[in-house]
Amino acid sequence: MQSPIEDYALLSDLHTGALISRSGSIDWLCFPRFDSPSVFAAMLGTEDHGRWLVAPSSAGAEVVKRSYIDSTFVLQTHWRTDTGEVLVTDFMPTGDRRASIVRRIQGIQGTVAMGQELEIRFGYGTILPWVSQEGDDDGPVLLGIAGPDALMLRSPRLTAADHRHRGTFSVEADQVVDLELVWYPSHRPAPRALDVDEALDETITYWKSWASSYDDGGTYGPAVLRSLLVLRALTHEDTGGIVAAPTTSLPEEFGGARNWDYRFCWLRDAALTLEAMMTHGLQEEALEWRNWLLRAVAGDPEDLQIMYGVAGERDLPEKILDHLPGYAGSTPVRIGNGAVTQYQADVVGEVMVALEKLRCHGEQEDHFSWPLQKALLTFAENHLDDRDHGIWEMRGEKMHFTHSRVMMWAAFDCGVRAVRDHGLTGPADHWQALRDGLHAEIMERGFNAERNAFTQTYGGTEMDASLLQLPQVGFVDYDDPLMLGTVAALETDLLNADGLLARYRTESVADGLAAGEHPFLACSFWLVEQYAHSGREEEAAALMGQLVGYCNELGLLSEEYDAAQGRMAGNFPQAFSHLALVRAADALQEAHTRAQLVG
Repeated sequence: MQSPIEDYALLSDLHTGALISRSGSIDWLCFPRFDSPSVFAAMLGTEDHGRWLVAPSSAGAEVVKRSYIDSTFVLQTHWRTDTGEVLVTDFMPTGDRRASIVRRIQGIQGTVAMGQELEIRFGYGTILPWVSQEGDDDGPVLLGIAGPDALMLRSPRLTAADHRHRGTFSVEADQVVDLELVWYPSHRPAPRALDVDEALDETITYWKSWASSYDDGGTYGPAVLRSLLVLRALTHEDTGGIVAAPTTSLPEEFGGARNWDYRFCWLRDAALTLEAMMTHGLQEEALEWRNWLLRAVAGDPEDLQIMYGVAGERDLPEKILDHLPGYAGSTPVRIGNGAVTQYQADVVGEVMVALEKLRCHGEQEDHFSWPLQKALLTFAENHLDDRDHGIWEMRGEKMHFTHSRVMMWAAFDCGVRAVRDHGLTGPADHWQALRDGLHAEIMERGFNAERNAFTQTYGGTEMDASLLQLPQVGFVDYDDPLMLGTVAALETDLLNADGLLARYRTESVADGLAAGEHPFLACSFWLVEQYAHSGREEEAAALMGQLVGYCNELGLLSEEYDAAQGRMAGNFPQAFSHLALVRAADALQEAHTRAQLVG
């Protein structure tokens, strides 16, 4: 049985991430990068597809408490058994470029028998390594090698059986046992033993130092801080690329086919993440992303993609892994992402909006960044009349999505203001004409007078939660009657019995897939933002409390939530959900401040 998604914790070393279940099993891990082939893939299959379990061997063992140490990704799990208690500390060292996971077991009281089970499976569970056990001056060593990959485990000796390795050891009060699993290229010498005390101190210091710049408490301060930490944990420290999630193919509907690989960098997601970080004073990360963007999209603007690899790679072919049965039987399991070849007209707008906000925060353009933005606007103009696949990456027929057209409007609007407000060079009058033409077109074709609402597509009647972004980029005001009518239509069509907002009606929209999915959490956070800015503060606070309540005990959110079953769905943890949480909390804080000024 696979653990519920909400039972997992994230570990990160800013190069990759591991998911460890409440039962102590690392069921998902890709070394050395987020988008590398997995070495543990039990989360998408069974133990035979790779995992590393460390937990008390007693059948009656229970978790007393599980939490991160303060504002870090150092996980501590307090276990209790009939014979004693132990504290397990799991972390991935940061700063030394060592691709490893450390598991420290400390005795609290009595004596606890600990069990360990290791199944190394390179290549998404397809490759059995050649395993040998030996020892050196630092103790027993297990070595697994296959092709270019090597994993070395330092731990008490294990016993091999049925292509897995098991072992037990006892921990008494005040005793400490350290385990480390480290990846390295198989053609290089094995790494030396780690100084665990030093690595733990440095890792805790790094995360606390990074989080120390956040001092905005507020009602949702802890949730906002953890969300910002998640966004940092999903950012590659060398390249600045932000992955949408560290996982692939966790289903949007259990047993369904909406299973996608999110271990890549979407321009849209990264741009929105940049906005969230800038709002909270994290300028360095914003500049890292801008530099990643410049490198990724450099070249012919006509080659612009909606997503790239962690280092800006462009070739991300989608492939189905038939050997994996999927999470909760949800197939297919995919790696790569076919949406990489789609045209999504909103992307340039979201990038331009983020870079405009960076300018407004005082950052200067250089010889590369502004010419690139002008090239992006040329790309947008060249495709001004083209239909697209939209923000939700529809795999059906291309359409004129109202949200996409508004984001194109926002792109040219940012270009105009860059020239007129910031003194940059460019054809502002021409961009203004394009902007104003789009505005007139959107009002004529994207607004349905009978429904008194903007609609998903030109001339259509279906609603789409992405329309909540129209006031976010200044196309209309939050309290404009046109927007209020749109919100009323969204509530009528897309709000479910649990008070969560769907993206759109999958049963009515031809998106190329079978109908059915759980509500995207980001959409409901957008609704919180809309309520907060349009005089519905009480409803905003109530919905925000509900959504934050869906976080697991560690403050992590997935992409969707099945409120009826009380469980998370979709890739986890998901950057889009966490950045939408930050925006919603900011909107509520602004509403509270306005109310105090009026009062």
